Amino acid sequence: MRVHIADHPLITHKLTVLRDASTSSPVFRQLTEELMTLLAYEATRNVRVEECEIQTPVTVTKGVKIADPKPLVVPILRAGLGMLEGMTKLLPTAEVGFLGIVRDETTLKPTTYAERLPDDLSDRQCFALDPMLATGGSLAAAIKYLFDRGATEVTAVCLLGTPEGVQAIENLVGDRDVTLVLGAMDEGLNEKGYIVPGLGDAGDRLYGTAD
Repeated sequence: MRVHIADHPLITHKLTVLRDASTSSPVFRQLTEELMTLLAYEATRNVRVEECEIQTPVTVTKGVKIADPKPLVVPILRAGLGMLEGMTKLLPTAEVGFLGIVRDETTLKPTTYAERLPDDLSDRQCFALDPMLATGGSLAAAIKYLFDRGATEVTAVCLLGTPEGVQAIENLVGDRDVTLVLGAMDEGLNEKGYIVPGLGDAGDRLYGTAD
């Protein structure tokens, strides 16, 4: 498993604003999208391409285009939706699927409650989007789900991660082809399983709480 922690002043700046408890939901959503586009640049470094021939205004030349089958982007509901637009702006030809995974706040165990994915992911590059890699349970469940459908490689993109979460993913994947791209690596988890210093509940801060 490969782990890439972004090291860029713009990413650190935007994460600082996200962490601030006074940042409003509209600003939080906008910055999450911007951060995702910056992280997507790193996440797609090894996206598959194939050679093609084009006509420029001057001559015929060769370039590359995104190869088939197209990459599959999978936001983990609900908070992962806030990252989707930033990813598809950079990779507009990608297909999009969805996974709904909820964490039991008592046991911290994940449960899959919804999915909208192709039945067969053979030979597909998949990009899983989940803002917070805390205990790692939800993302690990999502990665396992994608490999069980036949995916050959999975890149997971998170705004924040923890050493505990990274270890949980590494324990799961074994020798399978997995890359983690993180905006930052935080200190760890508190007794409730929240990232410290973190930024709170990403879903609530993106969309507010439902009464």
